[in-house]
Amino acid sequence: MKNNRLAIIGSGPTAIYLLKHILENANFLYRQIGAITIFEKENMMGLGMPYNPETTDKYNLSNISSEEIPELPESFSGWLRNQNPELLRKFNITHFPIDDSAVYSRLALGAYFHDQYKLLVEKLVSYGFHITELPRHDVKDIVVNKNSNEAEVIVNGSQTYSFIKVVIAVGHKWVETDQPEKGYYASPWPIKKLIPERNEFYNFRVGILGASLSAFDVVTSLAHRHGKFIKTENGLTFNLNEAAAGFKIILHSAEGWLPHLQYEQEEPMREIYRHTNRSEILSLVDANGFLHIETFFEHICRPALIRAFKKDEKYDIINEFKIPDFNFKDFIKLMSEEHEYIDSFLGMEKEMVLALDSIKNNKPIHWMETLDDLMYCLNFHVELLPAEDHLFFRKEIMPFLMNVIAALPLSSANILLAMYHAGCIDLAVGKVEILDGERNKTIIKVTGNNGLEYKNEFKLFINCGGQKNVELENYPFQSMVKLGTVRKARAKFQMAPASKEMKVLIREEKVFLHNNETFLNTGGIDVDATYSVIREDGTVEPKIHDLTFTHTTGCRPYSYGLQACNATSSILVNSWVELNKNNTPAKTSIKTITKLYEENENL
Repeated sequence: MKNNRLAIIGSGPTAIYLLKHILENANFLYRQIGAITIFEKENMMGLGMPYNPETTDKYNLSNISSEEIPELPESFSGWLRNQNPELLRKFNITHFPIDDSAVYSRLALGAYFHDQYKLLVEKLVSYGFHITELPRHDVKDIVVNKNSNEAEVIVNGSQTYSFIKVVIAVGHKWVETDQPEKGYYASPWPIKKLIPERNEFYNFRVGILGASLSAFDVVTSLAHRHGKFIKTENGLTFNLNEAAAGFKIILHSAEGWLPHLQYEQEEPMREIYRHTNRSEILSLVDANGFLHIETFFEHICRPALIRAFKKDEKYDIINEFKIPDFNFKDFIKLMSEEHEYIDSFLGMEKEMVLALDSIKNNKPIHWMETLDDLMYCLNFHVELLPAEDHLFFRKEIMPFLMNVIAALPLSSANILLAMYHAGCIDLAVGKVEILDGERNKTIIKVTGNNGLEYKNEFKLFINCGGQKNVELENYPFQSMVKLGTVRKARAKFQMAPASKEMKVLIREEKVFLHNNETFLNTGGIDVDATYSVIREDGTVEPKIHDLTFTHTTGCRPYSYGLQACNATSSILVNSWVELNKNNTPAKTSIKTITKLYEENENL
């Protein structure tokens, strides 16, 4: 069999789950895609950027427990139990026994993924699949001619391979470049570039943009090189090295929020239809084909959240739900006020008591878990939203979810609190603008919530604001842009935009006309419900599927983490199975694909 069937670009977690679902459906897919070529730009296959020893550090935590990782041939905790103690020490694992609910290092998770990848490849080969692995093969471009039966994959600038089908599952890519001469780093990765030489110290303030999980990776890596954490009867303490007396980290957060802490969950895996079903969702679509967020909130979120708050015994909040015109924005405002204390280290200390009680006494925080499920559900139906609701989701819902629902492991929180009490970390509130600075320093302008501005300078400043959405001009495969193989993601306005906010969006070229209808550019590239890219002329390109979250964020704005890696690959593979069964092109409308959501236990 010619090795020109399926190309997978990238070999990280999304690719691993793709291989898993192909194996599960091997009897349907062998003749269709019996030959698979996997491209990986790094030296080692089956890791993923956040878990690669070339990228991360032994002190960086994976932020997910074994019980939250979608099923692979072997569980993460089971795999850890089978490793020898010497290897586990290299992963900074020194406390035993291994706990299914504990959070371990990124290095450990990367090694686990690598082994699962190898095992899946072996199983596929034993079934009869022809697998070609190509490490150190950086895919520079993809050429797709509409009338051709194959797509050309161009590697390392000159080598060309042809395939019937290509799945794009690449990892992080930062457009902005580091400026080490002024101490500015556009991202924290690879983190070794930020670590001082042995027996050297940063005797100055270090600035970090963001207070997210990646910011805490930088904090833990630097803290362990500038002092020691010691367990005492009163908890964890941090002793700063005497030679690093000037070391201090300043986190910059626009709203001054630190993430919510990890909490006990009744069901650690998200499900699309845990609190509703396909029929109910589709029944809420109006005559114009729109599902409105407020309709979704009223008919699906409200009853599910009331049930959750009853379990949490939050009867004062249930009373608010009884107000007839209580809407999604009211809910966000109410719960933000409930969690206002999550804006400082002292607030985190108070919350630690509640989080420990939740975990030690097996007391789930039901409303958070329920809201996470509801937004996960909405994420996979977001193409039904009008542009107005896309704007509401981005402006109101996403910041709330990222700050209140985000789960920081308690071990990370203990490190932060120990550093805070040692006077080695602080939080600055306000929006940051990075200015053109002088050599050897980065100058920033901070605008506080009160509108007041001030400037600050750092010898070392790290941007941990996260990877931005990849727009067409930065899409990594520019021939697809030039040939019209991809187009910008969009949502149609129900009414022509007229507000001040809309005028700003028009100036920013986020609003555009197409066939006399007004659309919002929602970010990234356009894909259908099976992640097939959509061409400039509006037709589906069946040869190319893009599963990369930062490419498709406009179509799937709440896709994060390993569960999303599993879900996206499962949806794709199951659409191939349906195609194979029927021997006809699969219908890829949301109304058709939601049948897969309902039938597939992985979702």
